[in-house]
Amino acid sequence: MLILVVNAGSSSLKYQLLNMDDESVLAKGNCDRIGIDGHIAHKTSDGRSYDADCNFPTHTEAFMKLVEVLTTGDAAVIKDMSEIAAVGHRIVQGAEVFSETTLVTDEIIEKIDELRELAPVHNHAHALALRACKKVLPASVPQAVVFDTAFHQTMPEKAFMFGLPYEDYEKFHVRKYGFHGTSHRFVSKALADAMGKDVKDLKIVSCHLGNGSSITAIDGGKSVDTSMGFTPLDGVLMGTRCGALDPSAVTFVMEKHGFTPAEMSDYMNKKSGFLGVSGVGSDNRDVTTAAEAGNARAQLSRDMLVYQIKKYIGAYASIMNGLDAVLFTGGIGENAPDVREGACTDMDILGIKIDTVANAGVRGKLAKVSQSDSKVEIWVVPTNEELLIARDTLALISK
Repeated sequence: MLILVVNAGSSSLKYQLLNMDDESVLAKGNCDRIGIDGHIAHKTSDGRSYDADCNFPTHTEAFMKLVEVLTTGDAAVIKDMSEIAAVGHRIVQGAEVFSETTLVTDEIIEKIDELRELAPVHNHAHALALRACKKVLPASVPQAVVFDTAFHQTMPEKAFMFGLPYEDYEKFHVRKYGFHGTSHRFVSKALADAMGKDVKDLKIVSCHLGNGSSITAIDGGKSVDTSMGFTPLDGVLMGTRCGALDPSAVTFVMEKHGFTPAEMSDYMNKKSGFLGVSGVGSDNRDVTTAAEAGNARAQLSRDMLVYQIKKYIGAYASIMNGLDAVLFTGGIGENAPDVREGACTDMDILGIKIDTVANAGVRGKLAKVSQSDSKVEIWVVPTNEELLIARDTLALISK
């Protein structure tokens, strides 16, 4: 059974076609520069590819091209879109409206679009892609939406509420939502399987570290707190995002620069983080290279990230009253042994002991990297959000 997974951004449409009989990826690609000029890069599992500049005024034209390359030409993998059993879409913000995977209807698309104020960069783009999908695909092909925020809907009120007047929550829905939920759900279950245990019996701190990073406390398979908040800006230092700030620092900097709210948001989201602190760039690899060459600001940005990760691990062990495992995932989490080592060194008080030799050799693969006498296991767990979306979609249509 074939499932197409779609992840739409404001000017992009990433996709994977999976065969759910063995959960293999038949093809994947990205339509980008939508609304600008347009380009598609498409690859198949057997090494064929298609790469071309295209005219993508909207997501509809991008989706039409996606269908074309999947079904025709030298890089085709199916003969007709009717071979696809369903389409699963990643949606960033479901707010308190959506707590589980849902079948797509016109009403559901409208509701997702209505939530765009809470995720202006993402939700409207998701709605555009959903409408484009409905235009292009046969009506007989069901579609499902999987929400990044859904996993975090199990957080208790004391964890997701802010100290603002309660009316702001009631009227404007201002609260912590959390993100990367699909990834955290996937890796926590994968970790439990690797440990030979039921996720319901484990207390886990999941560290999804990449250009965007979030850390989640998972108790018994449920999210009980997470570092990202009302938007993905909160939490630890990221590629271009500042992470947690004293709110007064925001208003102070706004006044000093003469920024509007939109300009301040852009400043914190796109010009801060690794980029702003190091002055080198937003990519961890570039920052690492600069730090190793003696760049003090690059080293500072890395020290800040490691320090903040350690704080969250300690805090989340406290609120869960225990800790069985710490896992690292995402581009940095899976491929930066030095970040993992820094975050897990001098953590004896929690029973965390990293095996520096084993850890140094692990990049992008499932592996245990804690010492044999560590009370808390440390794991690297590659994430696969597309596979989880496909699994959720399959489970929903199977009902």
